[in-house]
Amino acid sequence: MMQTIPVAPATNLRPCPKRLSMAAFLLLSALTARFAGAQATTVHDPAALKPPPGSKVAIVEFEDMECPDCARANPLLKDAAAQYHIPWVRHDFPLPFHAWSFDAAVYARWFDTKSKKIGDDFRDAVFANQMLIDAAGETSPETPAGPTTVASAAIHNFAEKFAQQHGLALPFVVDPQKKLAAEVQADIDLGKRIGIEHTPTIWVVTSKTNGVPFVEVVDRQRLYQIIDQALADTKGQAVPAHHGTGQ
Repeated sequence: MMQTIPVAPATNLRPCPKRLSMAAFLLLSALTARFAGAQATTVHDPAALKPPPGSKVAIVEFEDMECPDCARANPLLKDAAAQYHIPWVRHDFPLPFHAWSFDAAVYARWFDTKSKKIGDDFRDAVFANQMLIDAAGETSPETPAGPTTVASAAIHNFAEKFAQQHGLALPFVVDPQKKLAAEVQADIDLGKRIGIEHTPTIWVVTSKTNGVPFVEVVDRQRLYQIIDQALADTKGQAVPAHHGTGQ
């Protein structure tokens, strides 16, 4: 079953000013809607844009768990990966002006250590409850500020409740040696090497050895069409055993 969602402007690395006149706001909204589909990433280092070992096609995404547009993309990518039976490689790319997104990525990786499904279910739950977490943390996606005590407590309380609902006990300090934080930072560094400028940034990647083996999904309404083409391009091709981007 094909599912499409409206194309919305991606969250850029630069925060938007909180106060705009109504005329300026309407002009900015119009320009954003007009040109959002034209945004594309200039790839500097494509080494990571390939499927995991044993796969010919995959979805690769760089996401920020506090990003509203990532939340809108999440169900579409989940459904596409399930329908086509292809890997969905998710990389963390928390933006510096989001108050709790880095902490959320660390909690997600802690849940990953219990099971990958629990980790992905936590990500889904965060995306579905962004407004609730923002309200508890007295933050908003447009607030150009780093982590605060209140915001950190909000995402911790959400993670703790999620853990309890799944029969788990969340430690007060989930990452005492900062190993999980280092993994999140490694994803951020990878994204910067590639050239990520906004979230979500999504590619359909292939094991093709000729031409360009990846296509950025700028217009998400074309996701299924891009996957269909990728599968057609790699039909009959041997499955490579290279080192891919799987988490």
